Amino acid sequence: MARVILFNKPFGVLSQFTDARSPTPRPTLSSYIDVPGVYPAGRLDRDSEGLIVLTDDGRLQARIADPRHKLSKCYLVQVEGAPKDADLQKLRDGVTLKDGPTRPAKARLIDPPNLWERDPPVRFRKSVPDRWIEIVISEGRNRQVRRMTAHIGFPTLRLVRWRVGDWSLDRLSPGGWREISA
Repeated sequence: MARVILFNKPFGVLSQFTDARSPTPRPTLSSYIDVPGVYPAGRLDRDSEGLIVLTDDGRLQARIADPRHKLSKCYLVQVEGAPKDADLQKLRDGVTLKDGPTRPAKARLIDPPNLWERDPPVRFRKSVPDRWIEIVISEGRNRQVRRMTAHIGFPTLRLVRWRVGDWSLDRLSPGGWREISA
């Protein structure tokens, strides 16, 4: 039976178990998870937070990470500025980034979610509004959600992956993890 672990990756943590490239050690998955033989199915940037699914099953790992399987991923995204529905429609239609067009996304404005405090906190400017968007995509290019929001004129301030397929962060605090049945 495959092992599946849901992990709430904190801001600043690398989505890998080692950090061989940096002369100054940075926190990695091994700082939080001491389970042999599991590997992340997909990645989250160091400056993103939220759900990472780890497994010891290579086929499951590929099914989660490979965009051909169109597994949905839901992100809660705080952006700089105040996008309107017409701005979000561009995401729903799909935007063309430097590496090609994206698949259509689901995008909607949401109220600020009840999340944990981020360390360090997101910068706050009185003169510039910010809004929260829920974005659901079925692919996972490098920094894709950040590039999509920037493309429509609203840079990402905070990005939290809330859900991968049917798995969610529900009741997992930053740095916390739980094993579930596959």
